Amino acid sequence: MSLNAIRHDWVLSEVMDIFQLPFNDLIFKAQTIHRQYFDANKVQVSTLLSIKTGACPEDCKYCPQSIHHDTGLEKEKLLEVQRVIEEAKAAKAVGATRFCMGAAWKHPTNRDMPYLLEMVKGVKALGMETCMTLGLLSQLQAYALADAGLDFYNHNLDTSPEFYQQIITTRTYSERLQTLAYVREAGIKICSGGILGIGETLKDRANLLIQLANLDQHPESVPINNLVKVKGTPLANEKDIEPFDFIRMLAVARIMMPKSYIRLSAGREQMNEQMQALAFLAGANSIFYGDKLLTTSNPQVDKDNALFLKLGISPEQSQDYSDEVHKAAIVQALTEQAQNNLSNDNF
Repeated sequence: MSLNAIRHDWVLSEVMDIFQLPFNDLIFKAQTIHRQYFDANKVQVSTLLSIKTGACPEDCKYCPQSIHHDTGLEKEKLLEVQRVIEEAKAAKAVGATRFCMGAAWKHPTNRDMPYLLEMVKGVKALGMETCMTLGLLSQLQAYALADAGLDFYNHNLDTSPEFYQQIITTRTYSERLQTLAYVREAGIKICSGGILGIGETLKDRANLLIQLANLDQHPESVPINNLVKVKGTPLANEKDIEPFDFIRMLAVARIMMPKSYIRLSAGREQMNEQMQALAFLAGANSIFYGDKLLTTSNPQVDKDNALFLKLGISPEQSQDYSDEVHKAAIVQALTEQAQNNLSNDNF
């Protein structure tokens, strides 16, 4: 079995075999494949903004924004276009090259579309890549977003088709796949992955990756989320996933989708530096910058920069992105680290 070919015909038995490889062998294979297609010491950096928060009609058991769960989250209206553009400018200033905008909807309405299109155009004008996650899309909406310049559309499958109904009942798996098809047809890149720690089995994880890897074209970005447990959601007391199992998921995703960016996504704040370092070794090469992912917390930018320095990793730069501010931040971090080392030597 070749583990370095671009394939779209994966079957469950072979994927389960990869999951069960000895850990060292699995990581070695994943890192070897990763280096064929990517710079092993570059990480793509995005920032995610909630442009419309709360009161979502979907019943996703993991989500604090669902109207079905009492999490104390306050409902907010769709942000004004200029506010979104200002947030994008701030994200660019700390090193983000892609700006993602998320709305708590089942789907956008025709009334919302003009504002969304202006947001895309405004962020695009800053020289950043644009990404949106708005729920289900119609074919016309997908084409309108593409015409506005949207680069990526995020629409996660969340889990396997078999386990899906245990997590969500207000939207079908086929509807999710249809939205991905409309997005691809419109020429927008796809960002689609799933969540670990929601009660799924190893077989569910394998079948999720099979759904993604067997698409006619692999998603350009595959976020792997570690459940952030929020009080008031049905999964608030779910058992934590074993960290090594999470790393295995990243490695298998890298092997199955060699050219995709594998994003170390939600739940990163609960990971120590050593676990994150293993994640990058396993083939993860994309993260979210910033202190919040929609409504849940995320590591501070200075912590990410400090970890990057320790690992010799640097953020990937987009073609038209000026990195003067980020370089200044790196220099400052290096200076502070040198001062700390000097202080430690004095003791």
